[in-house]
Amino acid sequence: MMWKIWILVPIVYAIFSFWYFNWRGPITPEEVDAFMVSFNQIEGSEHTEAEIFREFLEQDDGGEFVMLNLVQLHQAKVGHHLSGEKLSASKLVGEYFGPFALALLKRGGHPVFQARTVGGNIDSWNADNNESFGLTGMMRYKSRRDLVELIVDPGFADAHIYKLAAIARTISYPTRIMMSTSIRPPIAVLLVLVLMASVAQNVALVLRL
Repeated sequence: MMWKIWILVPIVYAIFSFWYFNWRGPITPEEVDAFMVSFNQIEGSEHTEAEIFREFLEQDDGGEFVMLNLVQLHQAKVGHHLSGEKLSASKLVGEYFGPFALALLKRGGHPVFQARTVGGNIDSWNADNNESFGLTGMMRYKSRRDLVELIVDPGFADAHIYKLAAIARTISYPTRIMMSTSIRPPIAVLLVLVLMASVAQNVALVLRL
């Protein structure tokens, strides 16, 4: 009986690993060309530096990355593109974030953190315009391929219009975590599975008494 409990740990972790890690390797040059054609046809693609984006894809090493997003929402209310109702930009962007988060999770990604600005730029060295942003968010993608597949997904296109309407200005760039005090999901999931198996084993032993 006990081995049946513990055999579930590697099985469940293998399923998690299949979802969380990139097993398809880096993007091929042919995929980059196809992705860029599809990307350039998407509404809002003119806000992206196409050459920088292409270079990012061409330098793919197959590993995960975290997109850092600095966002300033419109201060005034914005009209809903369907109903015409005036809504706050934060509520409007929420209609984008829901579908985005689901699409991200489906591809093995997840939010890392989100923060709200509570003061002005304390340090600003040689920064053009010295503009501030109201929100900061970091999103983990398991691969660059998954980023592009999410962007060009036709099922996600309807939600993207809310992002374009709600955001006044934004800067996004990819990063790779060098240090973090948070437990990474692969370690957290393994610890939880081991803990659950240990609890189940102890419960089974108690029930035998």
